[in-house]
Amino acid sequence: MNPKLLRILVISLVVIIIGGGTTLYFLINSEVKADEELTIDEMVKYSYTTEEMKTDLKDGSFVLIQFQFITDGKKSVEEIAKREFQVKNEFIKESMELTEADFRENLPEIEKNIKDVMNQKMTEGKIVEVLIINKVIQ
Repeated sequence: MNPKLLRILVISLVVIIIGGGTTLYFLINSEVKADEELTIDEMVKYSYTTEEMKTDLKDGSFVLIQFQFITDGKKSVEEIAKREFQVKNEFIKESMELTEADFRENLPEIEKNIKDVMNQKMTEGKIVEVLIINKVIQ
């Protein structure tokens, strides 16, 4: 076999092995990162706060509420900011069946429902957590 051809073959094989190893390394490490919890700095960096929303409840009372969405990345924050009108719409739909007592006793359930509904709409990443950061019932 020609020594020049053999050298090209060996170099090509080494490049393929290095490329495959590098790809495998990044795939394994990205999966581990997905399972890790966000640090507080990442939570602040990837969070979005909605405007205050006001709506009436089933029992005739009113609620003024504000949410903070913690997402898994920069693109997710940008997307949830664009989808704020959908957040308002989903909250209004959900609040039609809620009473003042629900807002006093079931806040984690309300947060979970908003998170689940909005994650179904998200295309760029996901919402990790929804927090109610302001709530006034009248």
